Amino acid sequence: MLARLPLLAFLLALAACSSTEEVRFATSVPGLDLSASQTSVEQATSQLQAALSNAGPVSVVATVDHAANASGAGLALRPTRVVLFGNPALGTPLMQANQQAGLDLPQKVLVYEDADGYTIVAYNTTEYLAARHGVGGVGTLAQIETALSTFASAAVPTSVRAVRNPSTGVAGEQGVVTVASENSVDVTVGRLKEAIQDNPNLTLVAELDHAENAASVGMDLRPTVLLVFGNPGLGTPLMQSGQTAAIDLPQKMLVYEGEDGAVTIAYNDPVYIASRHGITGQDDVLTTISNALEGLASGAAGRD
Repeated sequence: MLARLPLLAFLLALAACSSTEEVRFATSVPGLDLSASQTSVEQATSQLQAALSNAGPVSVVATVDHAANASGAGLALRPTRVVLFGNPALGTPLMQANQQAGLDLPQKVLVYEDADGYTIVAYNTTEYLAARHGVGGVGTLAQIETALSTFASAAVPTSVRAVRNPSTGVAGEQGVVTVASENSVDVTVGRLKEAIQDNPNLTLVAELDHAENAASVGMDLRPTVLLVFGNPGLGTPLMQSGQTAAIDLPQKMLVYEGEDGAVTIAYNDPVYIASRHGITGQDDVLTTISNALEGLASGAAGRD
């Protein structure tokens, strides 16, 4: 009997630990899938990038090191990286159904170290994309979900805990701000890029021509361009308050021509991002970000 006590104690400790982890990882963001591992962020990111590079039609658009960017702005953030990647053959049908889906494309996988030293790999589920953009009937969603799950598993093959948060409460176009542009897509994008590049606090991370990418796989899509850009001095405080916000950062602006020929600028409302990730106490930062995005959009739209 005495010989069994260490095993019993171990099992009880394991059960207590599992219960704690279950609560910790389950308390999270609508529409976010999370896996926890004891590997490092660097190793998980490397394994993710290797899996993406071997995935044939998938292209890595950018890898953003939020912690390094925070350090450059004189701020501290635990290791946090987000990898942006896409496959036009799978993503284009979503935008054909609703061009605003391009705001959440290309796909993203977030890798970060949490307060307890675990490495967390997270991504927005296809249920979230379907709910937010009304594209639930698109046939490629199942393939996208399989790919996301596969890549997350490649990043942390020895996951100790996995939680899928439902998209309960996520409504169509929730958190999407739209501004009508008086200019063409090309002129609007050009003015946006110029304003971003002329601002020393902003960095243009990536530019994606979704229509051009669609054409590369033999698909049609009306003019649709995404700009990804950021300001670590403003984005870092949000991630310090809610690290999962890194999945929605850097900021993005989508410029597209609708079926009626009208040009629209769409971007994520910072207040929505804060609400989604449970961020509090950052009202001043959110106001500054909101005003900056509104100014960029108005200027590009010809409304300044």
